[in-house]
Amino acid sequence: MCFELARLIGNRLGPHLRVIDEVHGFKSFDERDLLGFVDGTENPEGVEATEAVLIEDDEDPAFAGGSYLIVQKYSHDLDAWNALTVEQQEAAFGRTKLEDVEFADEDKAPDSHLTLNVIEDEDGEELQIMRFNMPFGRVGAGEFGTFYIAYARTPAVTEEMLENMFLGKSGAAHDRILDFSTAHTGSLFFVPSLDFLDDPSVGASAEDGAAPEPPAPADGSLGIGDLRS
Repeated sequence: MCFELARLIGNRLGPHLRVIDEVHGFKSFDERDLLGFVDGTENPEGVEATEAVLIEDDEDPAFAGGSYLIVQKYSHDLDAWNALTVEQQEAAFGRTKLEDVEFADEDKAPDSHLTLNVIEDEDGEELQIMRFNMPFGRVGAGEFGTFYIAYARTPAVTEEMLENMFLGKSGAAHDRILDFSTAHTGSLFFVPSLDFLDDPSVGASAEDGAAPEPPAPADGSLGIGDLRS
């Protein structure tokens, strides 16, 4: 379905479309990435998922029901990664590889992926996002990677995660995973609701009936992408 959608969009846009990068992902064993760990373990479910991903009426009425999407392309140095022991790999992630069990907080390394990606609000409540990562690769070309795909009701949460990963926090210079994974692209998008697509004026004020302006670019620490994309 994704391939067919891309083909139809390409046909519709014709000469106005220029493809910069094309990557075909796939699902790996047990929902694992190419580093061998289960991906999306912490994804919220049910009501918690809705609260984590969708913009609420009282936050931004004009864009309620929409979401913010960050997409990044990472390549992995699998030779270097697989040269580590399983224990070293687990320390880098902050959870066991086979059983997918998270370490206790006191047992996590300061630069572990989980340590740097847990974001809390002022009340100590964890702020969630929804990940739909996809592994990709070309064996003949020695290309192995992960397409990071994350939805959130505000880009600020994902921005803080990325800041912690790349700039470090609390004694960690950066995320240990980045010693083996390289980010090549990064884009931030606003994903409108179906109601918004059907009628952009649905979120406009009752006074003027005008369609709302596109969201302003994110003020996040890394300034990834442009919400007008």
